[in-house]
Amino acid sequence: MNSLDFSILVPYASLLPAALKITIQIGVAGFILATFISVIVGCCRSRKMPKIIEIILAIYVEIFRGTPLLVQLFFVYYGMPSLGFKIPPIAAAVITMGLNSGSYLSENVRASIMAVDKGQYEAAHMLGYNSFQTNIHIILPQAMRIAIPSFMNGFSSIIKETSIVSVLPVIELTKLGNQVYARTYHQFEIYILLGVIYFVLTFSLTFLAKWLERRASVWKQ
Repeated sequence: MNSLDFSILVPYASLLPAALKITIQIGVAGFILATFISVIVGCCRSRKMPKIIEIILAIYVEIFRGTPLLVQLFFVYYGMPSLGFKIPPIAAAVITMGLNSGSYLSENVRASIMAVDKGQYEAAHMLGYNSFQTNIHIILPQAMRIAIPSFMNGFSSIIKETSIVSVLPVIELTKLGNQVYARTYHQFEIYILLGVIYFVLTFSLTFLAKWLERRASVWKQ
């Protein structure tokens, strides 16, 4: 077995920042979209809604939770043009990541809302809050505080899942690694480096999650 030689990666080091930037952009934008979707869907599914809306939301959640992310990505990027919607690769990646993670996180939001003490609703009613004000100012802030750990896990998952975007014409980290491997045939060095980068990105989110939890605990007090 040949010894590892990371020096073969030096000529390609200048390409790394651009690929890393795209990975982070897709991950952050996907998480923002997922958060927006999950809050809306989770709030709607935690209360009584018209039957048609309940059915639509349930179908959305089950489809995106029950099908592979790769298939969803292919459908959005390669399938939508046949319906007249041509979507750029990065936008397709963000939309797919947002819809996929949003379906999972919406269940966390729904569970978090249902975990809030029912007495909060009664207290809000006594203070003169209407249903919308109660949810926005009282219930949702408490629910989101409960959901912080699951949201940070979701964020970490999105960052790691950006590697799937390598199947599209986007030069993110994994795609760059595949291209460098095709030129050097040093797969271990390349994928060890990619693993380290992804680990650093996701491990950094662990500290962010702990910071947010501490801030939420202070706010609660």
